[in-house]
Amino acid sequence: MTSSLQVSAFLAVRGLQRGNKFTLGLTILIMGLVFVMMVFQPSILTGFIKAENDQITDYSYANIALEPKENHTYIENVNSLTKKIDQIPGVVASSAEYTTVATFTYQQTSLGEPLTAVTPSEDNLVLKTSSRLIGGDFLSDGDTDQIVIGSLLAGHKDTTLDVVKSLGGVQVGDSIDVTFSNGVTRRYHVKGIFETQSTSVDQSAIITTKEMESVTGLSDKASLVLIRLSSSGNEDEFRNTLMQYGIQEPIKTWSEEGAAIVGEINTSLSLIDSIMIVVSLIIGGIVIFIVMFINTVNKRKQIAIMKAIGIKKEIIINNYLIQVGVLCLAGIILGLVMFDIITYFLTIHPLQFSIGGVPPLIDPTWIVESIISLVIVSLVSGFIPAWQVANEEILDAMRG
Repeated sequence: MTSSLQVSAFLAVRGLQRGNKFTLGLTILIMGLVFVMMVFQPSILTGFIKAENDQITDYSYANIALEPKENHTYIENVNSLTKKIDQIPGVVASSAEYTTVATFTYQQTSLGEPLTAVTPSEDNLVLKTSSRLIGGDFLSDGDTDQIVIGSLLAGHKDTTLDVVKSLGGVQVGDSIDVTFSNGVTRRYHVKGIFETQSTSVDQSAIITTKEMESVTGLSDKASLVLIRLSSSGNEDEFRNTLMQYGIQEPIKTWSEEGAAIVGEINTSLSLIDSIMIVVSLIIGGIVIFIVMFINTVNKRKQIAIMKAIGIKKEIIINNYLIQVGVLCLAGIILGLVMFDIITYFLTIHPLQFSIGGVPPLIDPTWIVESIISLVIVSLVSGFIPAWQVANEEILDAMRG
C-alpha cells in the first residue's frame, strides 16, 4: 500500500513538473478565486445581518421588550415595574416608552409618523439614539416644549434629495406643530436631529414622558418597557428569569420584535448565500474536471503504456487525485491570502449600505467547511476523467 502511494506521488510530482506552467498557474488562480467567492459573500452577508440586528437592539427594542397584557392598551404601574426589573441580576437598565402616531406640520407640509415619549435619563441607558445626533442636543427629563426628530422626518429643503417623504428641511431651532391622536395640537422647538440609519427610527420623533402625560392625561403607563442586559445572546433564557421574578407582562426578545423588520430579509440573504456557495463549488468542480480531462486525454497512450508494463489502475487514478489535491490546496492557500487582504481592507473601509458601514464578519467554522467542500468537489471532479482513462482498454488507448 505504501509503495503504491509512493509511486502515485512520484508520478503526480513528475506530472506537475512537466505540465504547462501557465495552465497550472491559471488553475490555481481560479481555485483561489472560487474559494474567495465561497467565503467572502457569506462574511459580508453575515456582517450585514449583524448590523441589522444591532440596529434593532441599539435603537428599537434593546434586548428584551415587555408588552401590554392581553386586552390591555398599556402596561400599568410602570414606575414600580421598572424599579423591580432594574434589581434583577443581569439587567443593566430598563426604560418605559409610550408610542403613538401624531401629525407633524412644518410650514405647508404635514406628515403622520410615530411619536415616542421617553424619560431621557433612563432611555440613554437602554438605547443609543442619543449618541447619534447630527445636530443639537438630546432631551432632558424636564423638557416640555422640546422635541428631537429623525433625519428622514426632518428631510432636506431640496426634497429631491429625500428617500422618503419628509417635512422639507427642518433644522435645529425650528418650530413644528404636533397634533396628537386626541386632537391636541402643540408647538415644539426642535432641540436635536438624530440619524441612526434605521429607516423606521429616523422617520420618528421623541418627546419626554412628562410632556406626553400632560397632553394625554395618562400617568404611570407605557406602550413598551425595554430592557438592556449586560450580555447579549441569552435573551431566551433570561425570559424565564423575568418570569421567576414575577413579571407577568408578555415578554418578547429583540429577535421576536424585529422579526417583521428583518426576518424576510435575512431569509432571502441566506438563500442567496447558499446559491452562491453551490455555484462556486460547481465552477470549481468544472475547472478541475476540464483540466484533468484534457490532461488524461493527452496522455492516453502514456497511461496505456504504464498499464501494459504492469502499473495498477489504482496507482494511475491516485496519481491524478494527488495532482488535483495539490492544485486545490494551492488554490485554497492563495484564496486565504487574497481573502485576508480583502478582509483587512474592508475592515478599515467597510462597505456602505443604507444601514451604515458593514465590515466582513468571519466565522472560522464555515471557512473550514468551505475548505472541506471544495476539496471533496475537486477530488470527485478529478476522479471521473482519471477513472475513465484508467479503465480504458490498452489497445483502444494506444490507437488514440
